[in-house]
Amino acid sequence: MRVVLKNTGKRYNRDWIFRNINLELTHGEGYAVLGFNGSGKSTLLQLIAGNQLASEGEIEYSIDGKNISSEKIFHYISFASPYLELIEEYSLQESLEFHAQFKPFFKELTIEKIIELTGLQKSKDKELKYFSSGMKQRVRLVLAILSDTPLLLLDEPTSNLDKKGVEWYQQLMHEFGMNRIVLVCSNHQQHEYSFCKNKIVIEDYFQS
Repeated sequence: MRVVLKNTGKRYNRDWIFRNINLELTHGEGYAVLGFNGSGKSTLLQLIAGNQLASEGEIEYSIDGKNISSEKIFHYISFASPYLELIEEYSLQESLEFHAQFKPFFKELTIEKIIELTGLQKSKDKELKYFSSGMKQRVRLVLAILSDTPLLLLDEPTSNLDKKGVEWYQQLMHEFGMNRIVLVCSNHQQHEYSFCKNKIVIEDYFQS
């Protein structure tokens, strides 16, 4: 897959968040989107995900030289963030089964195997509303990282994770996360993006 941003900018009312972003994102590469809180990292991710429209410029998507329309790009993207809502009336197992109907997991992974990978086997039948914030973040990350998509977007992925959870996330990414385009938004928490060779510093695109 290939994603190209051409002179991309975003503003709210008259205030520009960023402008003139020119990037080419290619298959098999990891990109860390770095900046302080409120700098526009999440907004950039939302633009790439097709959840928001750019105020100027354009974003192009293609696979094997064939263009993908922005209306269909959601089929090719998996996304996780601490603000992403889960269906809290579902159990862990029900959440995985529901998700798989719309965005398949990697073929070698059964629901039972995914539950094992979460480390939450004892809570598989518990409704998500009874999960701690760290447990919910594990669910969000598993739904995104284990989905068979060529573009993976992670916004502050270790939010609400303790030390053990951070190590779990890093191992999950090592095993399943990297054979695609990966973008990780972080406020310079290196453990979130240590596997990313490329850095996108959002402050470089501030409008003066």
